[in-house]
Amino acid sequence: MPTIHSSDRRGKIPAYIQVAAALRRRIETGDWQPSEKIATLEELEEEFQVARVTVRQAVDLLEREGLVTRQQGRGTFVNATVNDKRWLTLETSWDSVLASIKDNVPKFIKVDAPPAAPRLREGDGVLADKYVFLRSVQLKDNVPYAVANLHIAKSVFDRRREKFLKHTALPILAGMNLKIRHAHQTLVIGTADPEIAELLQVSLSAPTAEVRWVVRDDTDTAIYVADITYRADCVKMSIDFFENAAPAAIARKAA
Repeated sequence: MPTIHSSDRRGKIPAYIQVAAALRRRIETGDWQPSEKIATLEELEEEFQVARVTVRQAVDLLEREGLVTRQQGRGTFVNATVNDKRWLTLETSWDSVLASIKDNVPKFIKVDAPPAAPRLREGDGVLADKYVFLRSVQLKDNVPYAVANLHIAKSVFDRRREKFLKHTALPILAGMNLKIRHAHQTLVIGTADPEIAELLQVSLSAPTAEVRWVVRDDTDTAIYVADITYRADCVKMSIDFFENAAPAAIARKAA
């Protein structure tokens, strides 16, 4: 089973959060099965080389999440049924994406030397003359779940400056009188580097879901480029391949 050694810990991330992340991972991967008793506080204290109070806080956190239950005199057990804590679905259509993020309130981070322009890849269009860079942390119940790095074409940003500095950018962009011709997102699985680990309060090298958004106008200019890093423990993607398909059409595909 994976452990956390002192050399792996981030100083600004509470130790109990990192221990809880390691224990949570064991439950999610099946190392500890439903209804199985987990290691004792003494065993975890020795394994992670942390104080007893730190281990207790980690187990408390898992209990609040509904992953484990402590039984007096018997120990701590994995719950037989575990709620799906991956509450954030990465949507796969334009309208559903806008609906899912329209009420988000980003916490903006000051960047002393922001990159002047995004790095475009093949198929991402052409660069605008100038960009504005915004960095923010997204939170739910005061817990960070995503870090967003965003470039908006300055000509677009200047038209809704006050709104872009207070709200999530994509719904604002969609509400403007712009000729948007292309919008796509890509997803890759990554790991948390030291900065992301600190901002998302996860352990170093914890799994992440990295989403890249590019929106282009009718001149093929990339007016919105966002790189968003999510905590992998709150994200899921669900795609219905037969959504809105007629029953007969589905039957023909299955034949």
